[in-house]
Amino acid sequence: MTQSRSIQLTEFGGPEVMRLVDADLPPPGPDEAQLRQTAIGFNYIDIYQRAGKYPLPTPTGLGHEAAGVIEAVGAGVTDLRVGDHVVYMNAGVGAYADRRNVPAAKLVKIPAAISDEVAAAVFFKAMTAQYLVKKTYAVQPGDIVLVHAAAGGVGQILSGWAHALGARVIGTAGSPAKCEAARAAGCDVAIDYTQEDWVQQVIAATGGKKARVVYDSVARHTFMGSLDCAAPFGMVVLFGAASGPAPAIDPELLNKKGCLFLTRPSVFPHNADTQTFRANAADVFDAMQSGAVRAAIGARYPLAQIQDAHRAAESRTVTGAIVITP
Repeated sequence: MTQSRSIQLTEFGGPEVMRLVDADLPPPGPDEAQLRQTAIGFNYIDIYQRAGKYPLPTPTGLGHEAAGVIEAVGAGVTDLRVGDHVVYMNAGVGAYADRRNVPAAKLVKIPAAISDEVAAAVFFKAMTAQYLVKKTYAVQPGDIVLVHAAAGGVGQILSGWAHALGARVIGTAGSPAKCEAARAAGCDVAIDYTQEDWVQQVIAATGGKKARVVYDSVARHTFMGSLDCAAPFGMVVLFGAASGPAPAIDPELLNKKGCLFLTRPSVFPHNADTQTFRANAADVFDAMQSGAVRAAIGARYPLAQIQDAHRAAESRTVTGAIVITP
């Protein structure tokens, strides 16, 4: 039986609750593949789950995405083979491991031109950006697009992709340094949303036209301003809540603000079946190879130093993606 090293926790708390443990890994079951993982992606939800803000049944692993090489396949797996380089997300927590059995339906082959590390660094974030710019609102050349938290992991990819699609991208971020990072990622203008007049600055930057679509992952601190930044018949896309839940509103307010559309989408329903998931992933890989989506890797940590990786993420000292190496 194969040995696997993985991060486990039996209680919630600070980074110190994560422990590296050895365990036997059984052969892959029907419709599963066994991976030797080569690069593991980090997402901020990992911290929320470790800390107990999004509690999981314990004992539990952590991590939602990784890339690796298939070492064995179970019965019924016909579209993947030993030696394939693959990446996954949404296969259940447990990506913080050097080997793992994963449902084959959750795996997608990585093109030869893209490294495992780059795939693991951006896959979950880029899949989020993909449904936002292609499905929730199909960004068109000449659109004015507002992206909140434009210096964040998803925000940078979203801004760069919207820019590549021909939009004029206005980004907001929480400091002058983060605004600089947002501009480097593809924003034509970046505004510090901690300033009281940030809404007026956004409207001035659009020449008073406002945005056809507002992508808001901040919520509580930005949501009411997002409604003011949307053009008549524009769309406000609420897809996260970094500052806390958005305030409840009377639907009549959407009429008063300009007959606005408001939606609260999520990445998983947009990738609910294997065919759609792999088609969306192919779109992401095409965007990566064209340069519309870029991987900015800010730090690498061995799996044995996962506590340090979490501390660095919580201290906001890393700009760009964190990659964990098994």
